[in-house]
Formats: sequence, structure tokens, C-alpha cells
Amino acid sequence: MHTFGRDEVRQAMRAAQPIVALETAVLTHGLPHPTSLEAVHAMQRAVRESGAVPAVIGILDGQLVVGLSDTQLEQLATRDDVAKASARDLAPIMSRGGSAGLTVAGTLAVCRNVGLRVFATGGIGGVHRDWQANADISADPREIANTPCCVVCSGAKAILDIPATLEHLETLGIPVLGYQTDRFPQFYARGSDEHRVPHRVDDVKQVARVCDTHWRGLRRTSGILLANPAPAAAAIDQDEMNNVVNHAVQQAAAQRIRGQALTPFLLSAVAQSTAGRAMQANLALLESNAALAAELAVALLAR
Repeated sequence: MHTFGRDEVRQAMRAAQPIVALETAVLTHGLPHPTSLEAVHAMQRAVRESGAVPAVIGILDGQLVVGLSDTQLEQLATRDDVAKASARDLAPIMSRGGSAGLTVAGTLAVCRNVGLRVFATGGIGGVHRDWQANADISADPREIANTPCCVVCSGAKAILDIPATLEHLETLGIPVLGYQTDRFPQFYARGSDEHRVPHRVDDVKQVARVCDTHWRGLRRTSGILLANPAPAAAAIDQDEMNNVVNHAVQQAAAQRIRGQALTPFLLSAVAQSTAGRAMQANLALLESNAALAAELAVALLAR
């Protein structure tokens, strides 16, 4: 059901070389063009420089492509008929010959299908604020729970209900590891003492041991979340971030914005309030996560 856009990805899979999966929703919907394309290229370079092969995954004209070529990436970034696809959307979009950038959940569904064990992204979705009134929960945690893949990210998106998201991850049985941190990162911000990770890991070999024990030793089939804080030089202060998000949530409530329109609205409001610093933090953490994921992919094959 899939094809390869790059020969290097096909060859790496045949030779059992380290591979890092990368999503395309950041390319098609997460960042403006041409910044989005530059971000994906930067992530690919970071993966290669750390010894692994990048595999950017998306849907182009009904074909699921693992390892999109530069030409294919350009098409997804610039065409106006590209959807945003979660796991539930893959079959309908492919069946009608459509094109799509894949979310975390959509990418994980493909990782499970083709056997990729390491995936780098920005921040995962989770439980939205005011979930008691509107049960808005991202598909990302469920797909992590169903996929034996380590998701390297900067925690969860800052617009979410972080305590509820952490509880949801626990309920689903997903190990959450903090990379060189005791705090659960909140995307642009590096986290606070209020929200702690259950387990801290301080080097990549330790992460690889956890993954190996989880999958081979205990025969668990769920994924693992490796939370890597945004680089300190680019991160936004946690208190400032909380104030910005709270203000954006109040704006959304006043304008009665909810459902699928809520996340894009909140992210846009955060970007405006931080005068571009949120985007710089986003770019920095994407590249950092890609490099760490590649190191992990190499370490896993060395075991």
C-alpha cells in the first residue's frame, strides 16, 4: 500500500539501517511556506548528520509515500488541494486519489504498518482544555498506545490541558520519559515543576535500553514517549507562555471557536502574541528532536 520516494529509504529498510520517520502536517498545515519546507529539510539534515536515514511520510495523489523526495515535498508544501490526515483519514483520502500531510496519529499508523520504530515530531496532541464540557481528545495518544514506536517530541502542545494529558497517557499505558529533565515540556516552553515526567533518562543508551526492555523483554506493543525540551536558547519562559495561552483560550471562547477550528486559532494567536518567537522555538525544537531521534535509531540497532 506504500511506495518510496527516495531510494535511500528503500535501501535502508532492506539493509535494516537506522531510520527516523518524519511527519508532513508541519509541512502542509503547521508552518507557513517556505518556512515549512525549510523546517523539513533541516530535520532531514539533522537526522543524516546523526547517522540515520530520514523518511518523511505523506500522501500524494492517492499514493502513500514513505520517504518523500524533494520534488514531492515541494508539491505537498505548495498545492492548495492538500488535506490534513489523521489515522482515520488515510483510507478515504487514498481511495479518492487525494493528497495529505500526515499528523502524528496518521504518521504512527504508517510506522506500525511498515515497521518503523523511531519517529520525530514537534509536540503531540492530547486532552484539550474544557474537556469536561467538550470531550476533545487528540487521536495521537491512542495511536502511540497502539504502535511500538518511540515518539521523540517536545512534550505536548502548550494549548492543551497538560495534567489531563499526562493522566490520559498513563491510562493508555504509555511510558513517558523526560530526556535530561524531570519536567514535562510544553512545546515552546521547557515545562514547570508542577508537571513532572514519571521517568527521567539522561543519555540515549538508557533510552535504547528502556525501548528494548519494553518491546523485546516485556513484549509490550505500545509506543514510548521521549520528551525532549526545546533548546534553552530558543524556549519561551513558562509563565509567559501560560499567560499567552490563557489569553488565547479566552479569545476563542468569546468568539465561540471550537472543534477542529480551535487548535489553528490558538496556535495563530500564540504566534502573534510572541512576535515570532514561538515560530523560532518551534523550528529549534523540531531540529533538536530529529537529531535525538536519529541518535536513538542508531543506538537501537546497536543493541
